[in-house]
Amino acid sequence: MSQAAFPCRIAVVGAGVVGMTTALALQRQGHTVSVLDPQGPGEGASYGNAGFLATELIDPLSTPATLRKAPRLWFDPHGALALPLRYLPRLAPWLMRFIAAARPVQVAKGRQALAALNGAAVAAWQRCLADIGAEEELVASGYLLVWESDRGRAAAKAQMAHLRHWGYEVEWLEAAALRKREPGLTGELSHGLYFPGAHQVRDPYALVRRLAAAFEARGGVIRQTKVERLEPRGEGVRLHTDAGEWEADQAVVAAGAWSHRLAAGLGLSIPLETERGYHLTLPQRGEALRQPVGSAERRFVMTPMRCGLRVVGFTELGGLALPPVKRRYTSLRHHAEALLRDPTGLDDGAEEWMGFRPTLPDSLPVIDTHPDYPAVHFAFGHQHLGLTQAAITAELVGALVMGEPPALDLEPYRVTRFQR
Repeated sequence: MSQAAFPCRIAVVGAGVVGMTTALALQRQGHTVSVLDPQGPGEGASYGNAGFLATELIDPLSTPATLRKAPRLWFDPHGALALPLRYLPRLAPWLMRFIAAARPVQVAKGRQALAALNGAAVAAWQRCLADIGAEEELVASGYLLVWESDRGRAAAKAQMAHLRHWGYEVEWLEAAALRKREPGLTGELSHGLYFPGAHQVRDPYALVRRLAAAFEARGGVIRQTKVERLEPRGEGVRLHTDAGEWEADQAVVAAGAWSHRLAAGLGLSIPLETERGYHLTLPQRGEALRQPVGSAERRFVMTPMRCGLRVVGFTELGGLALPPVKRRYTSLRHHAEALLRDPTGLDDGAEEWMGFRPTLPDSLPVIDTHPDYPAVHFAFGHQHLGLTQAAITAELVGALVMGEPPALDLEPYRVTRFQR
């Protein structure tokens, strides 16, 4: 008999977008599911993401090209890469793994694995939302990637050819066509790429809350409590929390940037680092753009949402303890002012936010079952792509729990791939 061919009690650790989609997927299979998180649903990294399904991001973060550009990005006062000096000693071992992941063979494998997840992402989200009657939360928006300088023309052409090779529909737009496609952008643009098949969500926090409401309406339990460790016991697992013990037949660790701590208690060393993401949300500017817009040179994204215009950027590898760096918000305003045709209102009630993205050196998530404890499963480490890959991850975890063949080959996402 497969390991969960009958309804059982399952605890999902984490109430972000990955945890809540996973909880719903398991609930659909007939299991009794509980979600445990010290924060409410969607109040962690899921709260502040860019809000669009970035399915075109199939290249790992560590590539030879990225490493060549890294020093310039780091020393630029408004650059997209930040490595706080006081965190560097702790970060150094992870950086060595990250650099090693830029080997061409490793990059090719990572690209294949990211393309597999991203290629299945939209359809999985459509299935998830149709199941709870929330199809309107996902919008066929399209996506614009723009260049301000003509010097980026060759890079844009190469990126278009690369993505078309991988089956993506990409259109080339010169400056006049860009202005017509997106009147909200400044005229100081050179060229861009348009992705007509791209999707966004109306509001990522509201989306997770809606997933949670559907889950609870079907009998699911959400407890605001911190899981401190997992203890496999016989054929089940005991969860030790700050509010006492919780017994389950199976557990799924989907705790984002904190997941490696729970894995460590189960004998697994996972080199997970925290990518601190920053955003501004401009509540008065929600109609400033027609669709999500990314800047290839500035490396930030603006997305029009129900809650306002969201401006998202930065790769800051700084762990879980350091406070937000205020000048990051100044940089986001600087970039938004440069690209918006009407840059007014950037300070009118703007929400400043910083959250923690879980990132592994090879840019791939962990989607797997513990090698020694079949009652414990993992779904974490999605870096910038947590929203994009959440629904397909949930379906893959559902297959693991049921002991069924997954829709994708899970070998690239195994939890033991960093063990020595």
